[in-house]
Amino acid sequence: MHFTKLALPMALVVAACLASGRAEEPWLDAAGLRAGFTLTPANDRFVQTELFSEVNLPWKWHLGKHWSLRPQMELAAGWLNRQRQDAFIGSLGPQLRLRWKICPVELVGGLSITYLSRSDFGDWDLGSSLQFTSHVGLRWAPGRHWEIGYRLQHLSNAGFARPNPGLNLNLFLVSYRF
Repeated sequence: MHFTKLALPMALVVAACLASGRAEEPWLDAAGLRAGFTLTPANDRFVQTELFSEVNLPWKWHLGKHWSLRPQMELAAGWLNRQRQDAFIGSLGPQLRLRWKICPVELVGGLSITYLSRSDFGDWDLGSSLQFTSHVGLRWAPGRHWEIGYRLQHLSNAGFARPNPGLNLNLFLVSYRF
């Protein structure tokens, strides 16, 4: 039921993205490492570490004289841990990068479909191996090729399974931009 309510708006957004913007060649933009944790007591904390890559999609929107918005696809694979219980975590999904031409800081946000090799971490059950990850964060490019950043990430099964406690993680990253 929830999926059918989301399918039409998602299809319209994708169609609008495909129909507008300036076409450019897609290419590998960045690859890096992300690591972080939940803000729960240390004995109940989740820790996540992953490698990621970002590919520019063939569009870029110029929003006025100094602003631009670039869509990307992000692929990540890594490790999620809680109290010595480990899981593989992998995700794939779109994200948007908003940049002011003069500033080396970008606002980044996105939504990915996520797979967990296990959903049960002792007394913490995420309900399903299929999850969704939404995120928002800031990236700073101190030089031409390197970026550092912070990302607030929410992991949830979106109510498709019970229970659905969700996880909020604080992740820090370093990446190399090609």
